[in-house]
Amino acid sequence: MFKTVFILFVLLQLLLSCEKAFIENDMANTHENNFELLWTTIDGKYSFFEYKNINWDSIYHVYKPKINNGISERQFFDILASMLFELRDGHVNLYSDFDSSRNWDWHTSYPVNFNLTLLNFYYLGLEYLSTGPFMSTVRDSVGYVYIASFAEQVSDQDIDVIIEKYSGLKGIVIDVRNNSGGRNNNGKIIASRFADKKRLVSWYRYKTGPGHGDFSEPQPNYVRPEGKIQFTKPVVVLTNRRTYSATNDFVLIMTAFPHVTIMGDKTGGGGGTPYDHELLNGWRYRFPRTQTLAPNGFNVENGIDPNINVNLTRNDEERGIDTIVEAAIKFITEFTPGR
Repeated sequence: MFKTVFILFVLLQLLLSCEKAFIENDMANTHENNFELLWTTIDGKYSFFEYKNINWDSIYHVYKPKINNGISERQFFDILASMLFELRDGHVNLYSDFDSSRNWDWHTSYPVNFNLTLLNFYYLGLEYLSTGPFMSTVRDSVGYVYIASFAEQVSDQDIDVIIEKYSGLKGIVIDVRNNSGGRNNNGKIIASRFADKKRLVSWYRYKTGPGHGDFSEPQPNYVRPEGKIQFTKPVVVLTNRRTYSATNDFVLIMTAFPHVTIMGDKTGGGGGTPYDHELLNGWRYRFPRTQTLAPNGFNVENGIDPNINVNLTRNDEERGIDTIVEAAIKFITEFTPGR
């Protein structure tokens, strides 16, 4: 069912792309036409208008009067960037040959709760194990695994090395703080080694029509045990507000397993998959055209709350202590089955 819906979705997008190509061939490359193309494409395909209660029509009337073909490229870019900023979305960007736009409001008002220098100097040290994107070590019979990014593909061998090496320990801490995402399938590959059985971990909805509420029926996403060894002892996943996009999806998957605890701060969200588009002038832009839902139907676009909230305190940081890592290690070493 999921494959069938996905194929239909792809075919629909191809048809829409062909229609768009015919339309664009008849449009002159002017500021006014580029503005109309940008606004109209987002109007029909962006996935969070209703969820965020955004009135895109009113935004049009605010920014359209600012556009004329006599303004400079710089001025035009800034106007478009300001309009896109109204979507309050870290997955919405505009790229020109001289600048790119971004929205970081999803994390700037939150505490950082992460110090990479402290982590490298006091926790990982010089003897850490480096396997693919994983940097890991052992503290108090607990495995600590830091994953800085999902930008590169995780291999089965990479994660199996970690699981085999730490299989005899009391538990594992997986630190994905400040991991802003990358490849979506990395989360499933890693999580499959911690799956106790096949579980529903999320639902996906795809934008299927021009109406702001036009979506496919939610499609289930399952994760099942894979790999040489399954690790079902206590696991703690560390998060902060800069845990975003594909990493947010990874955290969502891990919440489905009963032996996993999420600790730290609320994740950054970013539950929609962004797709690239191009304006008549060659500038590229992207925005989400999907939604990700938790198994209970909760939309994770604005983030996932931890099971246990812990902040990195200034006093601990000055003493070379990561409050959140220490809390996770203590949680595992003091863990009582069935509590």
